[in-house]
Amino acid sequence: MSQESDSPVAQDNSETLADYVASQDELVKEAGLAFPHQFSQCTYALGHIRQAVYLCLTCPEVRGICPACSIACHTDHNQIELHLRFPKRNFRCDCPTDAIAHPCTLHTEHEPINASNQYGQNFQAKFCRCGRSYDAKTERETMIQCLSCEDWFHESCCMLRTRPEPTPQPPEEVPDDGASDVSSELPPPLISADDYDAFVCRECVDKIPTLKRFVGTPGAITVVRVDPSSPWTRLGDVPSVEDGSVNIADADASTASAGEKRAASPANDEPAAKRARTESVSRACLAPPPLPLVQAAYTGTELDGDTALCTGDVFLTDNFRDRWCRCDSCLPSLEAHPYLLEEEDTYEPPEDPDSALTLEELGMRALERLPRDRAIDGIHAFNAMRDNLRAYLQPFADEGKVVGESDVQTFFEQLNKARAEAAK
Repeated sequence: MSQESDSPVAQDNSETLADYVASQDELVKEAGLAFPHQFSQCTYALGHIRQAVYLCLTCPEVRGICPACSIACHTDHNQIELHLRFPKRNFRCDCPTDAIAHPCTLHTEHEPINASNQYGQNFQAKFCRCGRSYDAKTERETMIQCLSCEDWFHESCCMLRTRPEPTPQPPEEVPDDGASDVSSELPPPLISADDYDAFVCRECVDKIPTLKRFVGTPGAITVVRVDPSSPWTRLGDVPSVEDGSVNIADADASTASAGEKRAASPANDEPAAKRARTESVSRACLAPPPLPLVQAAYTGTELDGDTALCTGDVFLTDNFRDRWCRCDSCLPSLEAHPYLLEEEDTYEPPEDPDSALTLEELGMRALERLPRDRAIDGIHAFNAMRDNLRAYLQPFADEGKVVGESDVQTFFEQLNKARAEAAK
């Protein structure tokens, strides 16, 4: 989640100049793969959209900035990427507004404060129902993002595993998403990322009546247990549970998927025209009967892991949007949360055609874009630097010495000092 990274300078003092240049080219390639987009335009003008959001920890204001501003305006600041794998919806960049004192270099006109932006606990660098801060160097658990509130939750806080001890060392490879191999060295969780398509936390489920009714039924997996001393188990994979503590939907309801009409009874001799008129007025509710054990989970204000028999969280499997009941009673609470009915569009910056170029190619591309007189001046300056570098490195070649990191840094320090004196 953190924007901090190691210095791109070579770490081996005995590294040759060729190795050093090659390492810089490799870093340019890695940067192109990590950031293949153009970051030359702030997204403020696009309004409230679903996009990646960053929190700048260096700036004192608790606000969010878009990817372009995180790179162009807050380059040397400490930042947290709030979205990890999924972005934040209905968010407008705060960088060019009066809410942030640090000036925006992309959208230079000052704009009013975004009054409709929502700033949850993530903007305090806190996550999950436990409110812990995230540290990529010590966190061993996979974190799961809620589709509704877009907060992030630990697997252990969702009763999917025992909370592991934090590790003092960072993992060798940091995964590029929030539900991949972060906890690969741990025993598998009760519900893995391959088992579901979307997660909705208990607090959000409780606010959506139709979704709450589906929890624990096929395709809407939740975690339950018979009593506080029993282990947590999955509910929602199969139509019934044989432990006698959970009453799943009756046979008639379980034979029809949510959102589908049941076959008409052969005994129904009502004229087709009359049936059509009736169905157009009120569609029959096909939602499964609510499960008492699951519904009891929402009576408390918080999830008590010591005594609770159901977490109330729900893990929705693939194609969950096609399984909702859309009767007059069920549809309104789904329409109030459009992301439950249709997958959302997410803004991504346009691709950068220069992202795969080497340092030399980037330099040539920059020269091509300059006016002819400035390009000529640039070529002369490059040739002068090349000659100076050759003269600086000649003694190393004559004596057979290895060019190290400190030698390269010394050269550029002398070059910058000479430029500063010439500018006086």
